[in-house]
Amino acid sequence: MPSKPAKAKKEPEQPATRRQQAQAVYEATREVIGYVPRKQASQDDYDRIGFMSGLEVHQQLKTRTKLFCRCPAGRYNKSDDFDAEVIRHMRPTLSELGEYDGTALMEFKTRKEIVYRIKHGTACTYEVDDTPPFPVDREALDISILISLLCKLNIVGEVHITRKQYLDGSIPTGFQRTAIIGVEGEIALKNKKIRLIQLSLEEDSCREISDIGHVRVYKTDRLGMPLIETVTYPDMVNPGEVKEACDVIRFLNRSTGLVRTGIGAGRQDVNVSCKGGTRVEIKGVAHTRWIPELTHNESFRQWALLNIRRKLLDTISDTPAWRPGHEFLPYHFLNGTSFEPLKNAKKNKWKVMAINLPGFAGVLSHFTQPGKSFADELRDRLKVIACLERPNMICSEDLGESAEDGFFDKVSELLCTQAGDAQVVLWGPEDDMATALETVEERCRMAFEGVPNETRKSFADGTTIFERVLPGADRMYPDTDSPPIPLEDERIRQLGSNLPTAFISRYQQLKAWGIPEDTFTFLFKRNLYPLLVRCIEELDMDPVFTGTFFGHRVKWAEGRRKPSPEISYEVIFALFRYLKKEGLQPELAYRMLPLIFEHPKMDFESVLNVLKFKRISKEDLISNIPFLREKFRKISISQGEGAEGRWIMGQLWKMACGNMPLSELSALAYERA
Repeated sequence: MPSKPAKAKKEPEQPATRRQQAQAVYEATREVIGYVPRKQASQDDYDRIGFMSGLEVHQQLKTRTKLFCRCPAGRYNKSDDFDAEVIRHMRPTLSELGEYDGTALMEFKTRKEIVYRIKHGTACTYEVDDTPPFPVDREALDISILISLLCKLNIVGEVHITRKQYLDGSIPTGFQRTAIIGVEGEIALKNKKIRLIQLSLEEDSCREISDIGHVRVYKTDRLGMPLIETVTYPDMVNPGEVKEACDVIRFLNRSTGLVRTGIGAGRQDVNVSCKGGTRVEIKGVAHTRWIPELTHNESFRQWALLNIRRKLLDTISDTPAWRPGHEFLPYHFLNGTSFEPLKNAKKNKWKVMAINLPGFAGVLSHFTQPGKSFADELRDRLKVIACLERPNMICSEDLGESAEDGFFDKVSELLCTQAGDAQVVLWGPEDDMATALETVEERCRMAFEGVPNETRKSFADGTTIFERVLPGADRMYPDTDSPPIPLEDERIRQLGSNLPTAFISRYQQLKAWGIPEDTFTFLFKRNLYPLLVRCIEELDMDPVFTGTFFGHRVKWAEGRRKPSPEISYEVIFALFRYLKKEGLQPELAYRMLPLIFEHPKMDFESVLNVLKFKRISKEDLISNIPFLREKFRKISISQGEGAEGRWIMGQLWKMACGNMPLSELSALAYERA
C-alpha cells in the first residue's frame, strides 16, 4: 500500500505584541460603547447616549474704541511687532465666599511665566492693570442692548460689572470684566425654538502667540475689545442642531451690521454632555463647520469614560485606598532602547519615572475618541499641568510608537507589578516630576468618578484635548472699580424701534422667493439679505436671479480673485442700477464682477471697454441664428441631442450677454428649424 503523505508541521503562533494587544482592546471597547461615525449616526444613537448640548457664542462689536479704555479697537499688530514686554506670574485670589476656584488653582500649579508683547498704538496702562477702568463704552452698550432685543431677551434695569477670574494669563489683570445685559430669551431654528439664558457684554482677551514649557506669550492688541457672549440652554439634541443654532446666532448678530467679521472676530464654546456624564466645554471653536464632528465625538468620549468607570469599579473594590506605585529609572536602565524620546531624556539628563497603575490593565488602551485612548487623557494633562512637552509619556498599552516590549517587562519587574496592572513611563525636568506624578494619580482617580468637568481645545479633525479644569461660580466677584449703570426705558425703546428683520423671517422670505437653499449660508454669513431686498424692491430684479448671483457668482468671484480691501458689496447694487439705466441685461454682471473686485476704482464704462463689450440689438443677434444653424450642419460631426443649440449658444453668448435675456436666446437656439 502507498504510504500516507507526512503532515506539514504547523508553525507555532507568535504571541501578540503589546501594541497588537492594545489595538485589540481599542477596537473591542469601541464596539462595546457602540461608537458610530457621525455620518452614520441617527437620532436614535444620540437618544441612546442622552446627547445634550448648549452654546456660548462670542462676537466682537464694531466700535471705535475698546470697552474700558480709549485705545482703538480692531487694529492688529504682527506677532514680531511690539514696543515692550511685560512678564507676570499669576496667583489665585479668594472669591466673595472665601473660596478658591479650581481652575485658578490648576493654573497656579503650572508655574507659568506669562509674557505680554505690547504695542504703543493698541494698548495703554489699563491693559497692564496700571490704571483703573474708564467708564464703559456707550456705543458697545447700545449695540449689546439692540442685539439682546433681537434675541427677545429681557433687558436688565441696571448693568453691574463683575470680575471673572482667568489665571491662564490671557488677561494681564487675572480677571475679565463682564456684565449681563439681557436674560431669558429665545431664537427660532427651522423646526424648533432654542431658549437663551443670557447675553453678556465683556472685554476680549489677549491673542496667544506660543505656549512652550513654562513660558506662554501673548499679544495685547485684541485685549479689551468689546465682545458679546450669547449663552443658550442645553436644548440641542443632536450635532446638526448645535451647528444650526450657532449659525442662527452668528447670522442674527451680523444682521445688525454692528459686529466685526473675519478671523477671530467670532468664536464659540460648545457645552456637551451625555446621560450620566457632566458638562464639558469645548473652547474656542474657530469654525461652525467643526461643530457636528466635535460634539459627536465628545458625547461618545464621555460615554466611553463611563464605561471605563464601570470596568474599574468592577475590578477595584476599595477605590479610596487605591495608590499608584512609582520609581525613578536609573540611566543604565535605558541602555539598549531604540526609542528616541527615551534616548533624548537620557541625553538631556532628565528624570525618567515609571508609575504602576494597579487594576488599570485594558484601561489605558480603551477607546475614547477616534484614534485616541485613555492614555491620551494622561498625556494631555501632563502637557498642560506639568508642562511636559510631547512626547512626554509611553505606557504598556500604547497604540502607536513606543519602547520595546522587553523594556516594559523590565519596568514591571522593577515595580513588582501584578496581573491586571498597567504601567506608565514619563520623563522631564526634575522640578516637574512631583507635579507629573500628582497629575497622573489625579486623572486616574477621576476615572473612578466617570467624566471630569473640564474645558477642552478643539481640532479640525473633530477630536479634542484637555485645556483646563472647568471654572466654577467661585471665580466671579463684583468689580469695585465700576459703579452700576442704570438703563433708561426710553433709550431701550429707542433702540428697539428699528430692529432688523428677524432671522427666521428672512429665511422664510428666501424660501418663498424660490432662491436655492445652497445660497443661504453665504447670504446670511455676509449679511447680504438687506442688499438683496434693495435690488429686488428698488430695481425690480428677479429674486431667483439676484439671490443666485449673490450666493453663487459673488461667492465664486471671492474665492477665485480676492476682492480689493477698498471694495464693499454696495458696488453690486450700483452695478445693477447702472445696467438698468443703460438698458443692459443683468447677466452682463457675470462678466464684469471679477474685474470690479480687482479694480474697485474703475468705472463701469471702463470695465465694459476692457471686456470689449459692444451694444448689439436683439434683432441683429437673432438674425445670426439661421446662418449659424446652417454652418453647424456643414461642419459638425456630432449630431447628438442638443449639440446644435449648445454650439449656437457658444457662438453668441459673449455678444448676447447684456444685450438680450440669455434665457430667450437659449430658447431660440435650441428650437428645431
